[in-house]
Amino acid sequence: MEKPNDDYRVVARNYKDLIVWQKSMKLVESVYTPLTGNFPREETYALKSQIHRAVVSVPSNIAEGQARGSQKIEFQRFLYLALGSLAEVDTQLELAIRLMEKS
Repeated sequence: MEKPNDDYRVVARNYKDLIVWQKSMKLVESVYTPLTGNFPREETYALKSQIHRAVVSVPSNIAEGQARGSQKIEFQRFLYLALGSLAEVDTQLELAIRLMEKS
């Protein structure tokens, strides 16, 4: 199998063609209502809201990075932002699980 070189570029007509964007949209759908819909009412504007913002920022950052043009470094920067948002979602969901186990 051939390894990509440093000139490797992502070829997509738009962000919707990117598999990573498509999968991140499915993540939003799986987290937004099924998981956070059962949170207590008092969590609506706290942890639930933070999770919603973080999970929505994943596909948003991917889309923005791809839409800014063909600069590989610019797209990578937005992918790292999306990765950071994924870590944020993971941490917040772990926290929610721990808090629900204690109640």
